[in-house]
Amino acid sequence: MTSSLPTDMIYIDLPSFGGPECLVPATGSLPQPGPGEVLVKVAAAGVNRPDVMQRQGNYNPPPGASPVPGLEIAGEVVGLGEGVTEWQTGDLVCALVGGGGYAQYCVAPAPQCLPIPKGLSLMEAAALPETYFTVWTNVFERGRLQAGETVLIHGGSSGIGTTAIQLAREFGARIFTTVGNAEKAQACLDLGAERAINYREEDYVGVIKKLTGGEGVNLILDMVGGDYLARDVEVLAVEGRLVMIAFQKPSKMEFDFLPIMLKRLTLTGSTLRPRSVAQKAAIAEALRDKVWPLLEAGKVRPIIYQTFPLTETAAAHALMDSSKHIGKIMLDCG
Repeated sequence: MTSSLPTDMIYIDLPSFGGPECLVPATGSLPQPGPGEVLVKVAAAGVNRPDVMQRQGNYNPPPGASPVPGLEIAGEVVGLGEGVTEWQTGDLVCALVGGGGYAQYCVAPAPQCLPIPKGLSLMEAAALPETYFTVWTNVFERGRLQAGETVLIHGGSSGIGTTAIQLAREFGARIFTTVGNAEKAQACLDLGAERAINYREEDYVGVIKKLTGGEGVNLILDMVGGDYLARDVEVLAVEGRLVMIAFQKPSKMEFDFLPIMLKRLTLTGSTLRPRSVAQKAAIAEALRDKVWPLLEAGKVRPIIYQTFPLTETAAAHALMDSSKHIGKIMLDCG
């Protein structure tokens, strides 16, 4: 551990569940890296929907994880736990963490750290881990998206959506998305979507069937749930895949499974936070191999909507609750 480190840091406490006002700045001791972990002096952290769910009391941290919210960071390695050889103090990294990101210092498993892509700032790099890990494992591993296939991405203007659109574009897919207004629709078109469907004005099932000549899409990435799921099944092509990653609508509903049999569909889903370090390390390696070159070439990029100081995390969450943003909401922890 570096001897010049302070003894205390500012972090965001969550003493009770509820609205954004529950997120309050506090002062506490620096976390200590255990075996296989690094301590990062956090320059920036991302705000994500799972953080909102945790704030509301609907998504508890996995066993052993920090109770402090925050799942993605970027900054400087300032301490090494036992057995860490792949990183040195002074290295700049971005990392997927199980919690603790809303702080000036955060512990991260060494295998879940990645180098800062050349040409990106620490703020931009902090916008990568949660969304890029999620999109890669769900769209390309579980969803098996291939060049020439069609994909429907719900919530296209979100951090996940803007990432999925860009990566699907680079890997040769034909992309459709759903959005809530004209500004968000244009943002998705600019990133590479062929059609952005305003769900407030159009039924995406009818639009997709028309665009695909009645065949439907090969893959759907769904973060909405509820009544979307039956409509997703309706609009999937034969042998189509539906990947569920979140529920903004209820997760329980009456459901007819017959179309799944008739069209030989695959329904799957995942959560990222509870997965093992080894599983996340495998995703990190895939990203480093397949996606980091795209970032360094400027072919894909994180879309950052607004940045808030760490002490104004409550305002950042209020913005996320409003759903007015396009892309990522970030915290400056420096």
